[in-house]
Amino acid sequence: VKVLHLKENVASLARLLASTSHGGFPVVCRPKPEHPEVFQGTIKRFELCMLLENEQIFEPETNGESFSSSLLSYEKITVEKLPNLSRLTTLLNRYATDPQYQQLFINLEPYINRSAMSVQAHFSLQRTYIIFRTLGLRHLTVVDPQNQVVGVITRKDLMPFPLEERLRLQLASQ
Repeated sequence: VKVLHLKENVASLARLLASTSHGGFPVVCRPKPEHPEVFQGTIKRFELCMLLENEQIFEPETNGESFSSSLLSYEKITVEKLPNLSRLTTLLNRYATDPQYQQLFINLEPYINRSAMSVQAHFSLQRTYIIFRTLGLRHLTVVDPQNQVVGVITRKDLMPFPLEERLRLQLASQ
């Protein structure tokens, strides 16, 4: 599972977006140093792209201190036109290869969807399907009893034919 952290490295984020086509990502944080990372919410690929187009929000590592950067408005993140793909590809390549971006971070905390749905790992498949249909979801984070991310279910995973085939293969292997 590809997860992001509340404070994410710009170069790592650029490499992740360039190497995957995922539409959204679970965001995790470690509440205390000795605790495991737990699910906090989700952020969409589109929102991450919009954030990366605004270098003024990048900051050097803060060693646990809070970020002081100016925040982008809700409208800037969600309503603005789609990012220019060739410009975005150029930006992602620059961020992934230029050493200065290894030292810069984005605070994702103000931009994540904290009310994102999640289901337990052993949740009913039928109820999961109903949640997808009722809420019109594209993806759903799967967590264990400690709220640690263990997977993501997409709408495509619940399409009838791939699902039947997977069940048939699973039953055949048993």
